[in-house]
Amino acid sequence: MTTPLPELITLHNGEKVPGTFTRGEMDNRVSRLRSLMQKNDIDAVLFTSYHNINYFSDFLYCAFGRSYGLVVTNSDHTTISANIDGGQPWRRSYGDNVTYTDWQKDNFYRAVKKLIEDGATVGIEYDHLTIQNRQKLETALPGSRFVDISASTMRSRMIKSQEEILHITSLAAIADIGGAACAEAISVGTPEHEVALHSTGAMVREIAKRFPHAELLDTWTWFQSGINTDGAHNPVTSRRIDSGDILSLNCFPMVAGYYVALERTLFAEYCPDEHLRLWRINCEVHEKGASLIKPGVRCCDIAHSLNEIYSEHGLLEYRTFGYGHSFGVLCHYYGREAGLELREDVETVLEPDMVVSMEPMIMLPEGRPGAGGYREHDILVVTEDGNRNITGFPYGPEHNII
Repeated sequence: MTTPLPELITLHNGEKVPGTFTRGEMDNRVSRLRSLMQKNDIDAVLFTSYHNINYFSDFLYCAFGRSYGLVVTNSDHTTISANIDGGQPWRRSYGDNVTYTDWQKDNFYRAVKKLIEDGATVGIEYDHLTIQNRQKLETALPGSRFVDISASTMRSRMIKSQEEILHITSLAAIADIGGAACAEAISVGTPEHEVALHSTGAMVREIAKRFPHAELLDTWTWFQSGINTDGAHNPVTSRRIDSGDILSLNCFPMVAGYYVALERTLFAEYCPDEHLRLWRINCEVHEKGASLIKPGVRCCDIAHSLNEIYSEHGLLEYRTFGYGHSFGVLCHYYGREAGLELREDVETVLEPDMVVSMEPMIMLPEGRPGAGGYREHDILVVTEDGNRNITGFPYGPEHNII
């Protein structure tokens, strides 16, 4: 008779690796979470998102079609991972780990049942859990009550600790290195992808040097030229740079799920007159926006103030997105601290130790004088009386006509 294969296993393979942050930093995060749970009469939290699992455990999962989780109770802290990852989730997790196998359907929810007592009040992420998985969770814990934890944990992540700010500052310096490599690779006839590869390689090597225990993943560069500059998130292509092209440099070093960005407008060899006029206007908005970042200011008021500058120049209709956003645990495929974006519909008041970007962008379509996308992007740490700009790469026509 064949012995049934296990549903759940413990896979403590190797030794724990040094964490991204100190034990004290992680203790504080979990302690704040437990205080939030107590305040809202929540017995257990089941996180399923990349950003919250990473923030509260220092483990960044690779889903590849499987479910992952983090269960936090008043006494326990356990990540749930798939057997395909071996012992890596345990090595990277701040707390304990349980591994589920593929041998039976929905073993992930058997792990949840093991870690959460049925009948509990359970905090879950309404903005991440799919309808299908919500139904499976209710089947696994039929006597439990589920409440949303996503908005309150987002608000707690918006205020950065000093360790987080140091981490983000170090990454911003790496983005500057990527920007320098990008500028170094720019020349007429060079394809976008070659410029991007040179920049990304420089950043990855610097990350490996500064963070010897980090996993090297998710660092990337978007470099766009000509018409490809019309979108801020347009992927790299093999288009070759032509003389007089408008260019967009976008460097994104990532360590432990923490995203930073450097974005700049550049031109190849020369900048036509109308492009130069528009570029200078966007730099004016960028500088004014940075001056408005300070405690006590509402996000929406910053947006309205900067809209006035574009409006004076007849360019407001060409603005393409909000003026900035929060930094921390986020990436191009997960996470967003939507409560801290510099947009007209966000009334959040800036506080010390928030970290935000200032990144105005306008885009004029093909066929119009000055066609292309213009944007500059700095990262600002809100201080007690203003802000500290941690982006060092220069911007504007005086520096970035290559």
